[in-house]
Amino acid sequence: MLIDGHTQVFFVLGHPVTQVRAPEVFNPLFQAHGVNAVLLPAEVAPERFEGFVRGALSAANVPGLWLTIPHKTPALALSQHVDRLGRRAGAVNALRRDPDGSLRGALFDGLGLSKSLDHFGLAPEGRRVLVLGLGGAGTAVATSLAERSLGLLALWDRDPAQTQRIATRLADGATTPVQAMASPDAGGFDLVVHCTSLGLKRDDPLPFDVSALAPHAAVVDILMKPDATPLQKACEQRGITVHPGFEMLTQQVPEYLRFFGFAAMADALAADLGPVRQALRRVA
Repeated sequence: MLIDGHTQVFFVLGHPVTQVRAPEVFNPLFQAHGVNAVLLPAEVAPERFEGFVRGALSAANVPGLWLTIPHKTPALALSQHVDRLGRRAGAVNALRRDPDGSLRGALFDGLGLSKSLDHFGLAPEGRRVLVLGLGGAGTAVATSLAERSLGLLALWDRDPAQTQRIATRLADGATTPVQAMASPDAGGFDLVVHCTSLGLKRDDPLPFDVSALAPHAAVVDILMKPDATPLQKACEQRGITVHPGFEMLTQQVPEYLRFFGFAAMADALAADLGPVRQALRRVA
């Protein structure tokens, strides 16, 4: 990959960033499509986040930023324009500088998860679904799922106030019944979507009691790590269907590209996501 004075530079911001997979996916795709752009990871502590965003986006060749833990919610406050899902969820995972200099935020996590369920044959309509963890990604997931006709959307976060706040927000105008949970009890659910950070560290405890899952239940663990997380291993040991978060990212790739102005590349990959999945397999 040749980086020169014409290269468009994007950053993915997180704290930490050791777990991010986006650069390993997008950079080979940029190269394959002849796009002179590069995506770089940048570890930015929360107290330095606003300063980094404003400084980076003041550079003419830095059109936008990808966002991961813990920056998705704070990024909303920096955005002058936000898409519908971002406003409803209260978080964004992409920021760009518009021609007038204003910042525009968008949220693709929930859309990616929703599309990945369809890909896996786990269309959530009519199912009882539990979302664990209501940070930026979990809230995005819950927001998108609330727009589908679930049997029940149950929410849990370790912060009870956050659980109630998101449940109340999503219940307003939702086509799906929404319930705040007092504990991460997975019993009685058809699908569990795990969105906490538990599993990023090798010695993390399980986020919930896997033995409570019904035999027919399925789990999506949105973490993307080269090795299976403890939750993924525990589900496999019990014969529970479990999927990591790679397909969730796969389904977001065309949306990110379109948002950042790479329409032709986005259309080509939306028509055939095979190259994206191949790129993810190389880093998984």
